[in-house]
Amino acid sequence: MARNLLVRCSYCGTAYHGFQIQKNGDTVAARLMEAIFQVTGEASPTIGCSRTDAGVHAREYFFNFHTGAKISSERLPAALNAHLPYDIAVTACREVPEDFHARYRAVGKEYCYFIHNSPVRDPFCESLKYHYRYPLDEKLLDHAAKWFVGTHDFSAFCSAGSSVKDTVRTITEARVSREGELVLFTVRGTGFLYNMVRIMAGTLLGVAEGKLSAQEIPDIINSCDRSRAGITAPAHGLYLNRVFYTWEEFETLPGR
Repeated sequence: MARNLLVRCSYCGTAYHGFQIQKNGDTVAARLMEAIFQVTGEASPTIGCSRTDAGVHAREYFFNFHTGAKISSERLPAALNAHLPYDIAVTACREVPEDFHARYRAVGKEYCYFIHNSPVRDPFCESLKYHYRYPLDEKLLDHAAKWFVGTHDFSAFCSAGSSVKDTVRTITEARVSREGELVLFTVRGTGFLYNMVRIMAGTLLGVAEGKLSAQEIPDIINSCDRSRAGITAPAHGLYLNRVFYTWEEFETLPGR
C-alpha cells in the first residue's frame, strides 16, 4: 500500500521558473521529482503547499507525494539531498494520512520581503534581496503595513491573469522592521492572491517615495482597483517563510 509522505524543504528560486511544473522552464518540482525517481524508482507527482513565481525563494516549503517504496521517512531527506542541486535542500519528512494534501490542509502562511537598503549594491545580495538605494523610514512603513491587517477584498493587490473568483483574504499580521541595511516586510495570513505580497511591498515603497500616503491604503483596498496600488516589487526579494498546518501554531506565534 502506498504511503503519503509530507516533506519539508527550502530552496533558492533564482534558477527556477517557480515551484510548479512548467512546459518551458526548469522548476523546483521537476528537480524534486527527478530526485524521488532516483531514490524510489517511481515517477511520483509532488503536491506543493503553494505556487511560487519565477525567482521567488522559500525558507520553508512543504510538499507531499505517494510512494510504495520502503525507505523510512527518517532516511529519505538525506537520500533525496544526494540527488538534488545545491540550491534545493530537503530538511524533514514524515508520514501523513492518505488524504493529506499539502496545499489544502495549510491554514496559514507567512511571507517575508527582503530589501537591501543602501546607496551601494551588495554583490552578495544580488538575486536574494531587492536593492533599494534611497533611505527608507521603517517606522512609517510599519505604520502603513498595519492597514493590511483584517479580512478584506484584496482585488487591488492581485495581478491580472489570476483565475480565482474569491479575492477575499484575511491578513493577521503585517509589519516592517530594520536590521542594519536590511528592511524586512513580514506578512502572515490565511491565504494570498497572485502576486499579492509583491504588490503590498510595492505599495509600501510607494508610501516611502511619497507617491501614496499610509492613510490611502484602506481606500485602495476598498476600491478593488489594481491601478491604485503600487508596483509589483521584484520577485527575488520574496520568500515563503513559514507554512502552518494547525491553528494553534498559526495563532500563537509572536506578534499575535
